[in-house]
Amino acid sequence: MSLLAAGGKPNIRARRIDVAAIALLTACLLPACLGLLIAVSAADAASDRPVAAGKGMVVSAQHLATGVGVDILKAGGNAIDAAVAVGYALAVVYPAAGNLGGGGFMTIRFADGRTTFLDFREKAPRAARKDMFLDRDGNVISGAATSGWLAVGVPGTVSGLEYARKKYGTIRRAALIDPAIRLAEDGFVLQQGDVDVLASASDDLKRFPATAAIFLDKGQPFTVGQKLVQRELADTLRLIGKHGADGFYAGRTAAAIVKASRSGGGIIDQDDLERYKTRELAPIECDYRGYHVISAPPPSSGGVALCEMLNILEGYPLRELGYGSAQALHDEIEAMRHAFADRSSLLGDPDFVGNPVRELVDKKYAAKIRDAIAPDKAGVSDAIGQVIEPHEGSNTTHFSIIDDAGNAVSMTYTLNDWFGAKVVATGTGVLMND
Repeated sequence: MSLLAAGGKPNIRARRIDVAAIALLTACLLPACLGLLIAVSAADAASDRPVAAGKGMVVSAQHLATGVGVDILKAGGNAIDAAVAVGYALAVVYPAAGNLGGGGFMTIRFADGRTTFLDFREKAPRAARKDMFLDRDGNVISGAATSGWLAVGVPGTVSGLEYARKKYGTIRRAALIDPAIRLAEDGFVLQQGDVDVLASASDDLKRFPATAAIFLDKGQPFTVGQKLVQRELADTLRLIGKHGADGFYAGRTAAAIVKASRSGGGIIDQDDLERYKTRELAPIECDYRGYHVISAPPPSSGGVALCEMLNILEGYPLRELGYGSAQALHDEIEAMRHAFADRSSLLGDPDFVGNPVRELVDKKYAAKIRDAIAPDKAGVSDAIGQVIEPHEGSNTTHFSIIDDAGNAVSMTYTLNDWFGAKVVATGTGVLMND
């Protein structure tokens, strides 16, 4: 995790957080939720020292992308401008999760107190079927949903970044995308962390020649000190820089994606790409011990689950119980147990199901749950509700940005698994989601 500050006197501060907050942040990030979670920074996971700044802060998973965001703030851009620039830059320097071919969520709090949320997650192609990953006997085909073109959903990242830039940004598109173009065209020197991530997927990448040609060095993993150059991705970024979202969802890039999908057994067509639209929604908001929490609404489950957990925990004297005490941990675990049971059984895509959001984030509902939690005995998940085995990984990326005026952006975007479906449409340099 990389954190750089835009300078000034120390009044924006990243502090270490206690085990309760760490657990809640982890639960929030698993379903790709994003929220301005109390007053903490994702950098705490990587640094023991306080970090402070007076004119803004950028936190991302890769130092070059973080630097791009800081430069935008220094040039007078707002937090939304910086987020767009970081999003494009991570697609180059953090290809395992940063992306053009995936999707994500963006939560924004403006300096005047307004809030909004952008949903640009991937969508199923119109030709998708409920049994498309099953064999004739109804058994799951191993790898069919995670690798190859059939696994690919209609990507939303470019739509989301361009929507945010056009509606809430202040700087012209070229200034936001040019840093990513330079990083792709000229390449960047790989450090140990970069090499480790690329090497972790080398066997999978070898299966797809167009992907291996970019992310392997003549079939072998890159080593520290080598450069990763992505000229085809630079060309795609130039098209976006010139035409906006149409540079991705129409024209040469779209045609290449459709062609590669067809030849690889996928089902994305031109109409799928042209129909894609970012949705703007109201965030989930709740209060916890004097903090106002702003987070992601459905189709993310994160904001609802987070607020439900916080509402439950607000009724326990966690400070008096003590940091890391057995009783505090018990209360936190039980709050999570109930919230995740509700998440599994009651939440879904709002296009297809009704989500009882108001009821789940009601403090009276939290009080009923507290009454049902035994103070000295672990609960039984089966007795609470539908149990779905955990299957989320950490294969995504999140970044947080605040500017001098107080505008704040919290964004999670992803290819889902590391390197997504492992496929690239020839000529685009764009890794696609799974």
